[in-house]
Amino acid sequence: MKLNTSKITVPGLWDAIQAHEGKQFLTKKGLPFTYTIKGGELFTDRRERSITRSTFEKAYEKLIQDQTGEDAPRKIVGPKTLNLYGAPYIWAVFMGIGLIEETVYVQEEMDLEG
Repeated sequence: MKLNTSKITVPGLWDAIQAHEGKQFLTKKGLPFTYTIKGGELFTDRRERSITRSTFEKAYEKLIQDQTGEDAPRKIVGPKTLNLYGAPYIWAVFMGIGLIEETVYVQEEMDLEG
């Protein structure tokens, strides 16, 4: 995982997220979704709950801390390591806007009935 902090700063994060409203993203498991923004909240078309702007900012600050903080570098391997509500969507949005770069492995169903 590579974090592109030079591309998007914490103050510019919400603007970058708003600029991609309505575009399709994929979760790490390959589930497609789009989102809409209403004020300081992001609503995905897969869930009825929202993810707040401050949650996105906390996730970004956690990624920065894990890369540059006292115990850095910590290994961030996916959404679960964010340990925040809506992590799969946050991770997907961060990848989609270019904040996180990683090799994408989409889980595929295997036909076991041979």
